[in-house]
Amino acid sequence: MLQSTAAIALLLCVQSLHGSALPAVSSYEFTAYRMQQYNLGQHKYGCRGAIVVAEARSAEEPSLTRRCVIMKVEDFTTEKYSEAQRQNAAAILILLPQNISSIPHNAVESFMVSESETLLKETLMPVYVAPEDEQLLCMYEEVKQAAATRTSSIFVRVLRSMVTATAFQILVINNAPIKATTDNAIITLEGVLLGAVEDAPTIVIAAHYDSYGLAPWLSYGADSNAGGVTILIELARLFQKLYSSPRTRPQFNLMFSLTGGGKYNFLGTKRWIEENLDHAESSLLHDNVAFVLCLDTLANGDELYMHVSRPPKPDTPMQSFIQQLEEVVSSRFPWVKVGLVHKKINLVESTVAWEHERYSLRRILGFTLSHLEDPKSELRGSMLDTMSKVDFRKLKRNGIIIAEALARYMYNLSDKVTECMKTHRISSLMSFLTSVPRATQLLDKEPSHILLVNSLEHEFKRYLQQVHRHTFRQDKRDPDITFFDQMSQPIVMYRVKPAAFDLFLGGCIAAYLGIVYYAIQNFGFLYTKLKAAVKTKHH
Repeated sequence: MLQSTAAIALLLCVQSLHGSALPAVSSYEFTAYRMQQYNLGQHKYGCRGAIVVAEARSAEEPSLTRRCVIMKVEDFTTEKYSEAQRQNAAAILILLPQNISSIPHNAVESFMVSESETLLKETLMPVYVAPEDEQLLCMYEEVKQAAATRTSSIFVRVLRSMVTATAFQILVINNAPIKATTDNAIITLEGVLLGAVEDAPTIVIAAHYDSYGLAPWLSYGADSNAGGVTILIELARLFQKLYSSPRTRPQFNLMFSLTGGGKYNFLGTKRWIEENLDHAESSLLHDNVAFVLCLDTLANGDELYMHVSRPPKPDTPMQSFIQQLEEVVSSRFPWVKVGLVHKKINLVESTVAWEHERYSLRRILGFTLSHLEDPKSELRGSMLDTMSKVDFRKLKRNGIIIAEALARYMYNLSDKVTECMKTHRISSLMSFLTSVPRATQLLDKEPSHILLVNSLEHEFKRYLQQVHRHTFRQDKRDPDITFFDQMSQPIVMYRVKPAAFDLFLGGCIAAYLGIVYYAIQNFGFLYTKLKAAVKTKHH
């Protein structure tokens, strides 16, 4: 009887130890995406590490040394990131919700700021982002509950760790070293609508089409800059109708440019300008350029800022166009704030802030139109820049403002232009552009990304003349930018008990066997005592 009682108690104890919120799987494989890693000239950015073999811990734990820190988007801050670095954490794994719109607005803003600051620094610590799922959320909750016991006494924390804690081991399956890739191509598309006269001045309309964020594979760039690309394509479609008839063809050339590498110092724009000015025998950029209009982050906000490298002089084409744009806003959309932001180009800096600065460096007048006042705004490069953050009414309104200002500048046909701008077409273009991540290092590698660039070229050929696709390759001996591989990694999460649990379980079994051995060796004595106790109870 003593043996069976002890056995039942031991089984109940062991049964309770295995209770867990995580579904009963010994391992779970998922895909995570590594933080940006690239060299821009002599400057290094992003994380240099990829291999992870570490136990998962919450960011709330006091000790993170050689641990993989698990965070949700709401948890991630610059302070926690820096603390993980200070303690030599093995890695950081950020869980990204499937539905970005479910994240509170203040949490989105906080993450974007921290994301932007993180991308400015180089780190050896691997940083990964994985889309949330049931298994990962269960792991997150369990490590968070374990961290909550830090408020208990040291004895309780140690005892709980030994007996009830579940450990999760995070392992990156691919342990190959990271390799540099210098064969990435930067693709730029150009097309024109030729004016009514041979030597007509040229208006250049430009936008960059690539996206940027903490993890390239999860960067869809809705506002920055699918919105700018959408307006550019709509302008090409609308003005093509006017240019198709000799009666409505203006005495201006319209040149459209979609450039790659915009998030990396506008390298695609730089190479395209060099191709046209230094290598081409004839180009519209060689001749009479009225001004360059660059479209950037136009899918939200009730502000329109015109960023210039030098204030436009009176009676110049650029000044006349800006006046027309201000008149359109004041007459049709008076609640929209319009401002001119003057920022000189600092030749000491290795990077430029806006796309028009690439033209300004070659003495071509231009400006960038954006709803952002600060070129360093975190909204220009974030994983959270998705369709949920786009206001289609404001995107359409900005497109109408630009189209009507152009029409008023070239001829007074604004009504015929703006009536044709439809919300459903804008929505369709935005959905298409954000269907895959448009990071520069992916656009010439993956089939779905190559298809996107081909589709943009097809749109150009539908509406424009003299469409050219420029593919710029890197000089492998002295590349402008160097990317690195292993940006998408298979990771295995193992659910195990800590070593202390094995020691505790071994102790329980030893104690049980000791009790059984003692009971057998002293059976006569124990039987006599038990019999005497029963008789006393009956009396």
